[in-house]
Amino acid sequence: MSYIRLVNVTKRFGNVTAVDNLNLEIAKGECFSMLGPSGCGKTTTLRMVAGFEDLDDGEIHVGDRLLSSRRTNHYVPPENRDFGMVFQAFAVWPHLSVYENVAFPLRLRKLPAAEIENRTRDALRHTNLMDVAAGSPSDLSGGGKQRVALARALAIQPDVMLLDEPLSSLDPHLREEMRFEIKDLQRHYGFSILYVTHDQSEAMALSDRIMVMKLGVVQQVGTPLEVYTRPANKFVFSFIGLSNFIDIDIAASGFSLGGIAIPHSAVATPLPDRLLGAPRATLASRPSEIDFVSEGGLPGTVTRRSYLGETTDYLVECGGHALRVQKTRNSPGPREGENCQVVFRQPHWYATDE
Repeated sequence: MSYIRLVNVTKRFGNVTAVDNLNLEIAKGECFSMLGPSGCGKTTTLRMVAGFEDLDDGEIHVGDRLLSSRRTNHYVPPENRDFGMVFQAFAVWPHLSVYENVAFPLRLRKLPAAEIENRTRDALRHTNLMDVAAGSPSDLSGGGKQRVALARALAIQPDVMLLDEPLSSLDPHLREEMRFEIKDLQRHYGFSILYVTHDQSEAMALSDRIMVMKLGVVQQVGTPLEVYTRPANKFVFSFIGLSNFIDIDIAASGFSLGGIAIPHSAVATPLPDRLLGAPRATLASRPSEIDFVSEGGLPGTVTRRSYLGETTDYLVECGGHALRVQKTRNSPGPREGENCQVVFRQPHWYATDE
């Protein structure tokens, strides 16, 4: 059953439509990520849910509450929406202790002292901040400051947590650690998460479902597995995971690339009916879904071979096109400068002008 509902939500800035007729339903307790490049409308959507931006059209509901409606001119201000919010900027107050940073929103609500104490200590305990509660947030690392921001949001016991690029200013190791901490906190407290990011790995690790946006328009909504393995279009394929795109010439005799014939055995997925009769089509393939074979593949030459720890990354020149290929570090593969043959295990096909 849906808990957060956006109905025909539209937002314009002058002549630019930042969010175009968005309809979205998010379940209670779900972690839902909005993913896309800068300027796609994901942060604007979050700000409308938070109440920081008004709508030009549509309605926003959470539970049985109507929060925003252009049609009826109904608007609930941010402070009355009772959402937890964590943003890219840590926004901690250096003149207050860690404890007081977390307790401050509760004091503004004029809650009883005992309840403030219980909620604050609970939030500090679940974000591993009890040992530094009396200290200044200025003495903490970036990850520590972000935990303070999380604890402050948790203390109000929200049903919905709004997170806008909360980990982008952290180093890679801390970012990965905090992803799993956020997920653990969600399981403990049971709140819904609306998460904005341009980091695909972050969205894949955290989300129950992902929405991919482009220029204010939804391209696909699905589980991480669905979006990765069954992308709705060429844009989604390009944005989720590493990708190769090569334009294949199509003739009655078969496929070719740069004048080099491609054996039928090199392409596992047949050309879809919608592209039959076209002179060219774009073959899209993940680097991890390309294999080296001894025969029956597309011929090429390894121009670069790089060891990346768990994987070996190859750049293979085929018919004037460069292909990224990635294999596990224990998989045998050609050396740099060697000739090779490759096959595409799970390619996707798109129109060249898509």
